[in-house]
Amino acid sequence: MSQAPQTRPTACLALADGTVFYGRGFGATGETVAELCFNTAMTGYQEIMTDPSYAGQIVTFTFPHVGNTGVTPEDDETAEPVASGMVVKWDPTDASNWRSTEELTDWLARRGRIAIGGIDTRRLTRAIRQQGAPHAALAHDPEGNFDTAALVAKARGFVGLEGLDLAKDVTCAQSYRWDEMRWAWPEGYTRQENPQHKVVAIDYGAKRNILRCLASAGCDVTVLPATATTEEVLAHNPDGVFLSNGPGDPAATGTYAVPMIQGVLAKDIPLFGICLGHQMLALALGARTIKMNHGHHGANHPVKDMETGKVEITSMNHGFAVDSQTLPENVMETHVSLFDGSNCGIRVKDRPVFSVQHHPEASPGPQDSFYLFERFAASMRG
Repeated sequence: MSQAPQTRPTACLALADGTVFYGRGFGATGETVAELCFNTAMTGYQEIMTDPSYAGQIVTFTFPHVGNTGVTPEDDETAEPVASGMVVKWDPTDASNWRSTEELTDWLARRGRIAIGGIDTRRLTRAIRQQGAPHAALAHDPEGNFDTAALVAKARGFVGLEGLDLAKDVTCAQSYRWDEMRWAWPEGYTRQENPQHKVVAIDYGAKRNILRCLASAGCDVTVLPATATTEEVLAHNPDGVFLSNGPGDPAATGTYAVPMIQGVLAKDIPLFGICLGHQMLALALGARTIKMNHGHHGANHPVKDMETGKVEITSMNHGFAVDSQTLPENVMETHVSLFDGSNCGIRVKDRPVFSVQHHPEASPGPQDSFYLFERFAASMRG
């Protein structure tokens, strides 16, 4: 089944089930193969494309106005784009924002990322919701020459994200210090000059704004690679340990991350995790994780705090979830998704150890979940 192009196509999106979408290519030329997901956020396309959690994924944006605010280096969540490609309804318009320094199309081309416009993203999103996140091949050729059978075959040959450890691909190569705080008008980014707590952050694919939020909460942050051992973490004599977001199958990353986390837990040090870090903590505590049908990707996800009854509007980006039915007795479920009831937070009942599935640093509420960073700081003061 194919969608007939209205004009000569310069890009092609082929799904593993044989469905082919034609559109207009922009950004880099070439081909890429990945899992296809959709994101419902109305803003933040640059942050999404540079979020390391999207490694191995092509992102379909349900909001049609993508590219209209351009890009700026200040909004990169990591040094380079990590998402494999971009799918949008309308071609990007010229940038119109006082912070913009570059057009999205030029930025994608310079960073080697392929994008396709003119796609029926509503139809594509419905297919993802009903059938699960498909494997897909995305190609951009200005001459419009596509071997669709070969593209479908490449999509079918993609190994998928289950069993895949991608944290090693996106983590830092060596440790570094971080003191930049959250952006604020009119100063922009400022430095934390009076930190109160020494924090070791484990980088499974850490977003820069998470590190900024830690700094703004009074933390002196040292970032270590995903493969750091318990001994390497404890050598910094931290007041607390943070487990970052990241891509891939948590069970695969857990083969080396779980022993480290269990070693830290044995020392009774305050511990806070986000996204993949949340899943890593759950695994270390004895729970299991599961692959979701199409995951949660967006900036409008309602999450209920089970302890206070408060509903937070959150940003999410995950294709795996903690199975709350496998949590041990000393671990309580603190947050749940109001979309599907899936687990979104846990804490150990008698210790300063907690984590959430959603992204409090992404400001979707916009400040509904900032209290989590203050809670982490308070646990270190305690």
